[in-house]
Amino acid sequence: MYKVDFAQLKSEIQMLEKNDYTMMKSDISKLTAEVDKLRQKLKEEITRAQAGVRLDMNLEKGRVRDEAGAQMLKVKETNAKIEAEISNLRTQMESIKFQILQYMIGTITGTGALIMAYMRMFK
Repeated sequence: MYKVDFAQLKSEIQMLEKNDYTMMKSDISKLTAEVDKLRQKLKEEITRAQAGVRLDMNLEKGRVRDEAGAQMLKVKETNAKIEAEISNLRTQMESIKFQILQYMIGTITGTGALIMAYMRMFK
C-alpha cells in the first residue's frame, strides 16, 4: 500500500514539475518577446534621437556659419573705414607739410630780404 502511494505521489510530482516547466517556458517565451519588442523600441528611439541631434547640429552649424559671415562683413567694413580714415589723415598730413613748406619759403624769403636790406643800408 505504501508503494502505491509513493508511485502515485512520484507521478503527481513529475506531472507538477512538467506543468511548472511548461509554464516557465511559456513565461520565458513571453518575456523574451517583450524584451525583443522593447529592444526594437529602444533602437527606434535612439535612431530618432540621433536624427534630431544631427538636425540640431546642422542647424547650429548653419547659424554659426551665417554669424561668422556677418562678423567677417563687419570686419571688412571696419577695415574699409580704417583705411579711409588713414587716407584722410595722410591727405591732411600732406596738406600740412605743404603749408609748412610755404611758410618756411615765405619766412626764408622775408628773412633774406631783410638781410639784404640791412646789408644795403650799411654798405
